[in-house]
Amino acid sequence: MTAADDRYKWIALSNATLAVLLATLDGSITIIAMPDIFRGIHLDPLVPSNSFYLLWMILGYLVVTSVLVVSLGRIGDMVGRVRIYNLGFVIYTVASLLLAIDWLDGRAGATYLIGFRVVQGIGGACLLANAAAIITDAFPANQRGMALGINNIVGVSGFFIGLVLGGILAPIDWRLVFLISVPVGLFGTVWAYRGLRELSTPRPGPMDWPGNVTFALGLILAMVAVTYGIRPAGDAATGWGSPRVLTLLAASVTCLFVFAQIERRSSHPMFNLVLFRIRAFTFGTLSTFLSSIARGGLMFMLVIWLQGVWLPQHGFDFTETPLWAGIYMLPLTVGMLVAGPTSGYLSDRFGARPFATAGMLLTAVGFGLLLLLPTNFAYPAFGAILALIGISMGMFASPNRAAVMSSLPPEHRGAGGAMNQTFQNSAQVLSVGVFFTLMIVGLSATLPHTLATGLESNGVPAATAHSVSQLPPVSILFAAFLGYNPVQHLVDPHVLGALPAHSQAVLTGPSFFPTLISAPFRDGLHAAFAFAMVACLIAAAASAMRGGRVPAAVLVPKEQHAA
Repeated sequence: MTAADDRYKWIALSNATLAVLLATLDGSITIIAMPDIFRGIHLDPLVPSNSFYLLWMILGYLVVTSVLVVSLGRIGDMVGRVRIYNLGFVIYTVASLLLAIDWLDGRAGATYLIGFRVVQGIGGACLLANAAAIITDAFPANQRGMALGINNIVGVSGFFIGLVLGGILAPIDWRLVFLISVPVGLFGTVWAYRGLRELSTPRPGPMDWPGNVTFALGLILAMVAVTYGIRPAGDAATGWGSPRVLTLLAASVTCLFVFAQIERRSSHPMFNLVLFRIRAFTFGTLSTFLSSIARGGLMFMLVIWLQGVWLPQHGFDFTETPLWAGIYMLPLTVGMLVAGPTSGYLSDRFGARPFATAGMLLTAVGFGLLLLLPTNFAYPAFGAILALIGISMGMFASPNRAAVMSSLPPEHRGAGGAMNQTFQNSAQVLSVGVFFTLMIVGLSATLPHTLATGLESNGVPAATAHSVSQLPPVSILFAAFLGYNPVQHLVDPHVLGALPAHSQAVLTGPSFFPTLISAPFRDGLHAAFAFAMVACLIAAAASAMRGGRVPAAVLVPKEQHAA
């Protein structure tokens, strides 16, 4: 390797890592900022009819990146990975600026934000689809684990860094959570256009439009079903059994089945199913999917646990809990940042399998330890468990990503890396549906009685207490998730005003609601963590089953050789 090549690989790694950090950070920064965003546009996110805007503000970005990342990876293979990657920086930066200048109020303002979050997601998908392939092209095989480890762990950590950053910026001005990306995006754009060069050989070919359309429809329908599935339907706490959700799921399965048939017959497939003949790619991607289900749900559960229960019980005002939830989750981020590059470097020498498999096993142990904690835990134990989970996820993510990318033939790294990224992003959206559903089912079993009894014992009229207790558990969950005091929000102000001063102080204080829901919340939390533990164990089994690489010559259909 020449001195110029050695210098270029670090330029490629640092720029791609900045891009992935931006792209993943924006997947979580709005979560913490949501109360300030909705207050800023004068829209109550806890009104049941507004839950659509709340969910799509959170999930819309992830849905778009999941849908487009494979197509954009394939286009990168066809016209040049650096070209698509650089375009992503431009789109992302412009969309971030437009998000910061939303002048509309109410539902119009929320629709505007969702629309440009979608545009921002297109830019993010361009970056995510090609970043790993650009790094893989730039680094020799014996250094890819380290390089991809740094890139992947910084990207994964971006989800948790976004929680802290959103908590700091949103109280100052909600527009800052979008505006902060503009100067960084401008810097990254100029740097990418000046510093990156195309090392891959573009392979022009026709676009697989039938495959693109059926895949996008299948994935969008599935994710829309998730958003309706966690909302109440009729008398049911969730909507998974409703005709609407069942129809959406059936349509999604049909589209994805048609997509698979199209890809099997296409000479230029978008989703190259032949790559699944590579054992290391198949089992590495399956491990990615399962670990992302566990990690995505973990973030949401920890946020709810800290913001809705633990922090208020320890004297934090509800308006302060979003920021402090991010701060108290820092051991998880630090553990990932320390373990990721280290395990990536070691996997270059000793192979990915032992590190990735051990990482998932230890993550399952971490979830088991969380199951043993009381709802009102002692923080040193909680912080130590988060550090263990962070280290374990770092041990898995870097070697697994490097093994997946190294298993791919050079001409398919863009599409194959994007396929892996699609499974990761889709799993994070799916995990929201799974974990929220488990939490809602757990809450709905005992929360109504507990809530009614607690309100009545503090002077709230029985009729009002019963009415509040019949509200959908998802509204209570969203209140905790967003850092609202649910009692102050859900009980009519006139009813509260008529109560004795002592009762008002108790009901609107920081400890009443968290203490009230601790037992129902624990039931849902245990179900969610048990599910995550099982997902990690299966991911460990899949990781242990990864094998060698199939020779590249057998992976490309004859029609593609002819092209």
